[in-house]
Amino acid sequence: MGLIHIELFATLDLVGQAPGGPDEDPEGFPFGGWQAPLLDETAGEQIGAAYEGTDALLLGRRTYDIFAAYWPHQKGGPDNEIATLFNSVPKYVASRGTPDLPWAGSTQLGPDLADAVREIRGRHEHVKVVGSLDLVQSLLREKLFDRLDLWVHPIVLGVGKKVFDGGAVPTNLTLLQPPAAGPKGAVYLRYALGEGTPATGDMSAPDRGLGPDA
Repeated sequence: MGLIHIELFATLDLVGQAPGGPDEDPEGFPFGGWQAPLLDETAGEQIGAAYEGTDALLLGRRTYDIFAAYWPHQKGGPDNEIATLFNSVPKYVASRGTPDLPWAGSTQLGPDLADAVREIRGRHEHVKVVGSLDLVQSLLREKLFDRLDLWVHPIVLGVGKKVFDGGAVPTNLTLLQPPAAGPKGAVYLRYALGEGTPATGDMSAPDRGLGPDA
């Protein structure tokens, strides 16, 4: 069975809206492209490594439209390696409408997201979810993912769509490797979906040595 692998960029207050450019999701959001000034060589290397082995993309409609207008035209350019990958692998698009899908290798998912994800898992080894915040929120809420790469950037925006807006559920995650930080302050956290739900405890319990006499 394959892995559903989310690649997500967020601010310190977990805004994940429109990191790539001002026209990505402009309605009511004045900070489109907030990630660009914070990119550095370390981040570029980590992001590039995260795509190794990717054999399919799972995208929301808005991200698909942005990618379809850009990546087919980047062959031979500075982003040729990613362009070659994105253009060659199958693209699965989550949409409630009837979108035009001109990018070669594109397929619209069926109406049942859980069934569609299970089918994709059975067909591919490493399915990457990029951007697609509305889709990501559904995958997180339904626990329809296996890995979460979260880039946390050292800015607070105060406005915008947040990663866990609308219906987050109690979930355990397991850190897969030590956090990596770039020179501009972005921190890379790589998690796997854990089992069960978060436990609770009592910090003043005697066996923790945190009571009034500690």
